[in-house]
Amino acid sequence: MTQRGRAGARPGGRPGARRTRPEPETRNPTPPRVDLAAARARVREVVEPVVTKAGYDLEDLTLSRAGRRHVVRILIDTDGGISLDDVAVVSREISGALDAAEEAGRELLAGEYQLEVGSPGVDRPLTEPRHWRRNVGRLVAVNGLTGRVTAADDAGVTLDVDGTIRELGFAELGAGKVQIEFKRMDEAEFDESDDEEDDDEGEGEE
Repeated sequence: MTQRGRAGARPGGRPGARRTRPEPETRNPTPPRVDLAAARARVREVVEPVVTKAGYDLEDLTLSRAGRRHVVRILIDTDGGISLDDVAVVSREISGALDAAEEAGRELLAGEYQLEVGSPGVDRPLTEPRHWRRNVGRLVAVNGLTGRVTAADDAGVTLDVDGTIRELGFAELGAGKVQIEFKRMDEAEFDESDDEEDDDEGEGEE
C-alpha cells in the first residue's frame, strides 16, 4: 500500500510520524452485462449468409468476453480444406458485413470486438454427414469402435474395423473423433531414385 506525507516518520511508528490516508484506488467502470447468447444469435444472422455466399460452411461461432472487449471466433470449412488465403478473404468479408450492419443501426455488440476466423482442427467432433465425408480415409473412433472411414454419404458411414466392414447409419452414429496416426519408420516409403542418380553421377569421376 502506498502512503504519502510521511515526512518525519520514524521506524516503529514513534511519536512525530505523520500519516495521511491512502488515496482511493481508481477503478475502471464495470462493463455492462450483455446477454451473450442473444448477441451470438444476432452476430450469426449477419455472418452465416456471408460465409455461405463465399462457398463455405459455418462450422462454429462462439462469443466470449476478454475484459472490455468481445471475442468472436468463427470456424469455417469446405470440401478440400481451407487455406490461409481463404481465411483472410472470408475474414475481411465478415468484418465488412458486421461494420455495415452496425452502421445501418443494428446493435450487434456493445463496444469493441476482436474477430478470429479459422478452420476446424482434427480434434473437432464429427457430427454432420459433411464431416464424415471430408474424413474418408482417416482412422476414426466412434461408438466404441476404431476403424478407417472408407465411405460416407447422407445415409451413413462405412468403417473398416480390422478388416471387417461395418455400415453405420447416422441414426445410430454418435460423434466421431479422428485418431492421430504416426507412421512407423520401417513402414515409411523412401524414394531411392535420387540416391541412385547421385551414385551414377559419381561413377567415372577422377
